[in-house]
Amino acid sequence: MAYASHLLNHSRKLRIASNLVHHDPALLVRWFSSDAQTSINRKSDLWKMRSQGYITSTRNTVSGTVPNFTKRNLSVATMKMDSIGGSLFNGGISRGSHVQRRRGYASAADLPPHQEIGMPSLSPTMTEGNIARWLKKEGDKVSPGEVLCEVETDKATVEMECMEEGYLAKIIRGDGAKEIKVGEVIAITVEEEGDIAKFKDYQPSASEPATAAPKEKSAAPPPKKQAVEEPTREPEPKVSKPSAPPPSGDRIFASPLARKLAEEKNVPLSSIKGTGPEGLIVKGDIDDYLASGAKEVSAPSRAKVATDAALDYTDIPISQIRKITASRLLLSKQTIPHYYLTVDTCVDKLMSLRTKLNSLQEASGGARISVNDLVIKAAALALRKVPQCNSSWTDDYIRQYHNVNINVAVQTDHGLFVPVIRDADKKGLSAIGEEVKQLAKKAKENSLKPQDYEGGTFTVSNLGGPFGVKQFCAIINPPQAGILAVGSAEKRVVPGSGPEEFKFASFMAVTLSCDHRVIDGAIGAEWLKAFKGYIENPESMLL
Repeated sequence: MAYASHLLNHSRKLRIASNLVHHDPALLVRWFSSDAQTSINRKSDLWKMRSQGYITSTRNTVSGTVPNFTKRNLSVATMKMDSIGGSLFNGGISRGSHVQRRRGYASAADLPPHQEIGMPSLSPTMTEGNIARWLKKEGDKVSPGEVLCEVETDKATVEMECMEEGYLAKIIRGDGAKEIKVGEVIAITVEEEGDIAKFKDYQPSASEPATAAPKEKSAAPPPKKQAVEEPTREPEPKVSKPSAPPPSGDRIFASPLARKLAEEKNVPLSSIKGTGPEGLIVKGDIDDYLASGAKEVSAPSRAKVATDAALDYTDIPISQIRKITASRLLLSKQTIPHYYLTVDTCVDKLMSLRTKLNSLQEASGGARISVNDLVIKAAALALRKVPQCNSSWTDDYIRQYHNVNINVAVQTDHGLFVPVIRDADKKGLSAIGEEVKQLAKKAKENSLKPQDYEGGTFTVSNLGGPFGVKQFCAIINPPQAGILAVGSAEKRVVPGSGPEEFKFASFMAVTLSCDHRVIDGAIGAEWLKAFKGYIENPESMLL
């Protein structure tokens, strides 16, 4: 029995050995060492392997967030179009979140072993986060699964759970702490309650790990080189010196670069004598004027003078979510070759079908179906019919997804959120409508979880119904290759069946933004044709 138990134990270790041998050979040796190894080190190694992805943690794994996909090889013509490169968003879809935690051994004898809890990475684009609030206080006992604090990420506010039993000895970054880098220490935990008081004044070390110290000590310092001083030559003074201002009415000639620099440094051009052709003031004259000891007015002073005279304003704090959204959309616009296709769709039949369906929903006690629910369903079915648009760009291939997961843009007071409707092509209209309402409510409450917004393959943004916008162009949400912008419906006069006959019809404008590296113009037009077919013949969505 003992031999069988030993074999089973090591068979589990062998499954992770291939990962360890490439990342941390020392950890691999300790993992296969004898049972004489201390439980503290064993527990620490187990956590290290979990946090680095060698062993999956069932609590942290988000099931179903990563859609199935097929690699589509790139043609030479397609690769030539990628002059900028697509590596900025190759992180793709996150498979889960890693909480940064490491075992610490202090050099001082009065500090026992402890754990430094770092700011976790809770979304694929997260580089820093904020502490919304701590749900545990210093001295509290913590157990696996209990929530330590709420972390505001670039997407939502997420609860951070404890992974090991112990006591919260020290909170390094308190409630409301802003812009904490991923991995930066935010708290300390200990195993024994009696060790809490020893960390009252503890501050995390900013130095390199102790393992690097022996190397630095053993290396002999390089011999000091004596610098040979070369005789310095005084630069020949230029003619440009402060001079008396010219008589009023005389025109001052200066190059555009000199004028720009003088404006930035608040240097009066009338005090400078130009050394360029026919007395033209050049950039060098401004530099010489500043180097001669003339004082420039500081930027805050210049701004104050300008704003006090002309503007009245309020500085609005920027949330972490808005910062990350702005950064990603800027990168999207700068690195993805956007192009836009717009089509008008007649929605008379769609509105008629919606009225009938809502009558049935009300009779059965169900929720009403919105136009946006029908648009999401139509977009999902069009993606299933034209799967090339359900793809994303990588450096080596185009990834075509087998799942149709639609992100829906939701505007809130905290910023823009894009929760995801998974497998929208397989769900009914009532299921889509209910899920959209629940996710929109969570977005407005700032309580979305990573599984609520990760894994989307296409995005729908509707400014028509809620805001009455006629038509607009949306920015692609990377790493996706397309986003549909939905405008409002308006009545128009159209030709009737006979000559000199006219009738009224309602049309809705939609614009597809495409990544030209993935979606060629003809493919984008084919997708819009399929989408228009479902909107103008909505009964086909129910088949």
